[in-house]
Amino acid sequence: MLRIQKVFLIISTVAVVALFLAGYFSYQLYVAKQNPQAVAQKETASLVEKVSKIIVLPQGETPTVATVSDPEVLKDQPFFLQAEKGDKVLIYAQAKKAILYSVSLNKILNVAPLNVGDKATTIAPAQTINPTSIPSTSIKKKK
Repeated sequence: MLRIQKVFLIISTVAVVALFLAGYFSYQLYVAKQNPQAVAQKETASLVEKVSKIIVLPQGETPTVATVSDPEVLKDQPFFLQAEKGDKVLIYAQAKKAILYSVSLNKILNVAPLNVGDKATTIAPAQTINPTSIPSTSIKKKK
């Protein structure tokens, strides 16, 4: 009899926890669907907080964040030589600065001036690339 009560107690506890988790994740999904930009803004803020502990970041500007998804496509560009899949690029257009950050190592891999013009973008000194030369699959933008 005591064994049946223990089994019932364990099953009941697991069911309550499962219902709680299902409700929590359903609510999170609902919130994300109501404001899809909120998730990206939260991720950007979290990333900026992590990177600001390593390097002084430009103030008064929210960066555009891109994720390196295919480093092989970018390997011919000096700025991305050490990049790995999942690394983040923080692009500060007003401050004209690009920062390559390794999420796995929690380190800055590269910092370069950024010249935003009509025809080209300079990501590293003496290296000018056309923004359309970076395939859209190589970097995923988050705003």
